[in-house]
Amino acid sequence: MKITITGSLGNISKPLAEILINNGHEVTIISSDPKKINNIEALGAKAAIGSVSDVAFLTNAFKGADVIYTMVPPNWTVNNYRQYIRETGNNLREAIKASGVKRVVNLSSIGAHLSEGTGPIAGMHDVEQTLNTLDDVAIKHLRAGFFYINFFFDIGTIRHMGVMGNNYAGTSTIVMVHPRDIAAAAAQELQGTFEGKSFRYVVSEEREVADIVKVLGTAIDKPDLSWVQFTNEQTYGGMTSAGMSPAIASVYVEMGTAINSGILFEDFHAHKPDVWASIKLEDFAQEFAAVYNAQQ
Repeated sequence: MKITITGSLGNISKPLAEILINNGHEVTIISSDPKKINNIEALGAKAAIGSVSDVAFLTNAFKGADVIYTMVPPNWTVNNYRQYIRETGNNLREAIKASGVKRVVNLSSIGAHLSEGTGPIAGMHDVEQTLNTLDDVAIKHLRAGFFYINFFFDIGTIRHMGVMGNNYAGTSTIVMVHPRDIAAAAAQELQGTFEGKSFRYVVSEEREVADIVKVLGTAIDKPDLSWVQFTNEQTYGGMTSAGMSPAIASVYVEMGTAINSGILFEDFHAHKPDVWASIKLEDFAQEFAAVYNAQQ
């Protein structure tokens, strides 16, 4: 099959492309960075260089594909993150419609059932709703859990303060997944068959925050590592002092509040998948330790 994927050589898109290429498919990878062309071609894929803000470019990149994989690339420079995500979703919709593509696998997020109160995830809700307006196009939304690799951002806090923390409690529960497992799920859907508009939760673990900290702390020889629930103001201040823009920091504080209240995972609990992904917290802990030790 001819398959076009967005996301350049990111944590999901690169392993996804590798799976598809190894299975004999003709893959085009969309990237905004012309410096990635050689690496994309080295995988055995075709590079399409352009911006997700350019509908004409996207239309041309999608045209002729049997199925496409869509996602909204992160952009930490925008002043309104939800607006950026929403506008990118609109661009994807227009390009899909103009290109004639009839099957789409879209990266969404756990919590995308909610229209408000979830920070950046509210933008994923907007994208789902936008793509679902496409007539005669089958859409499969992958509602992925919290990425394990987000815990890499805690390494600085561990080194400077000796703790992990955010604006949600240690008793909060987080539903997690590894990007490689998302890639495997996306590959399965892209190569399979589906109809209509539907979603699929892609998760591997549901664990209490205090338990997560214990597993990660043990992996880096800090078995007594503790979790601190910071206030919203402290969390916002820590993010902005680390270089995050106020606009981005505010939406991530809102997401932490949604984790703390539990609303982020309510729909997941009502639609738990029969099959969960394979990479567990203890597996990721070894990856976490390798990154932590490499930064010493």
